[in-house]
Amino acid sequence: MKSTVSHDHVGLALAGGGPEGAIYEIGVLRALEVAIEGLELNRVPNYVGISSGAFLAASLANQITPSQLVRAIIKTDPGEHPFQPELFLTPAFGEFLRSGIALPKLFAEALGDFLTNRKDKGIIKSFSRISRAIPVGLFNNNPLRKYLEQVFSKPGRTTDFRELKSNLHIVAADLDTGQKVVFGEPGMDHISIPLAVQASTALPGLYPPVLIEGRHYVDGVLLKTLHASSILNSGVDLAICINPIVPVDTGGSVEAGYMRRGKLIDRGMPAILSQTLRTLIHSRMEIGFRRYGLRYQNTDILLVEPERNDYRMFFTNTFSFASRKTVCEHAFRATLKQLSQRRETLGPMLKKHGFQLNLEALDCYETLDLWKGVGLDLEPKKTIPTKDVHHALAKLEHLIEMRTQKAASDSQNDMTRALANVDV
Repeated sequence: MKSTVSHDHVGLALAGGGPEGAIYEIGVLRALEVAIEGLELNRVPNYVGISSGAFLAASLANQITPSQLVRAIIKTDPGEHPFQPELFLTPAFGEFLRSGIALPKLFAEALGDFLTNRKDKGIIKSFSRISRAIPVGLFNNNPLRKYLEQVFSKPGRTTDFRELKSNLHIVAADLDTGQKVVFGEPGMDHISIPLAVQASTALPGLYPPVLIEGRHYVDGVLLKTLHASSILNSGVDLAICINPIVPVDTGGSVEAGYMRRGKLIDRGMPAILSQTLRTLIHSRMEIGFRRYGLRYQNTDILLVEPERNDYRMFFTNTFSFASRKTVCEHAFRATLKQLSQRRETLGPMLKKHGFQLNLEALDCYETLDLWKGVGLDLEPKKTIPTKDVHHALAKLEHLIEMRTQKAASDSQNDMTRALANVDV
């Protein structure tokens, strides 16, 4: 049954965060759908997405529901394509090949330069040109674009910004100017949605820049975290923002059983870089939100993000079925818990916009089943009665015990016979 609440002045901003962030945001989206009565996230007239958030914003604007997104990470809906985090981590074999081909020539040029100008240039300066052979991206995000082209080619969906019922803004950065580019705005709305998402997810170092009409584009996170101003400038009264990028506070990680010493340095360079990036991005977002509070005083902002001590979110690898299930379910319940704790302030705020909190769902967030709510039954199949299993195990244990006793007895008899034959 469709809500009668007007969504005309509601906006949704989704930040990036890689595969983990995407799965976290899917859990949050479903939690918001359950917790806020009247809210339909496919009826929002203004969306903005960046990186993995662009992938989700484009899906919502194409009428793919949060329930469908939840199901997609567990199993395939009829006629749908499964969402797998591996889409984000396909090796960039083309880049490796390009580097391999370029290396001999660059090495020869460097050697010639050094031998010719050894007095003016040191060996390091001469051979620095070899760095041009380093791949500009480790992973290839063409598979993500092709995946979206398949998904958005279904009836009722589109790869064309201009055919959507809502305003969809996908943010990227022009590599050569450092300027923000908003695909979906007039003048940039002729670019296909999957190609725009590919550009928005092209985080430098991980993915090669995406070439569009002679320009190279990279992840818009280089400029801002959420780019919420894209929806705030449209005059929305309620902006819902989801950000999975928060630095972790390891203060309680030892007691929680996630770390041995509570020191990120123990996890090596990837953990250090991740924490550094998270800290920079989140501190920048905090500054931006303070400015939003002054500039858009008539707009209510609902921000959802993980707690800094949410170790399950930070230390779970999402590249297995069990881990994807865990992160999505955890995000769902953690969001309901947050909303429950903030009910006194959120209730009146949402009421102004025609929505209300589902207090029944908030009161039982610990037991609410995410999977059954979206039509999935993930209970293990009991193909063998429990009592039969116990009986079989008891029988096996008895058989092992009998054979062990027999082997010990035979060994003792053999030893006795051997000693009897010893000549002392």
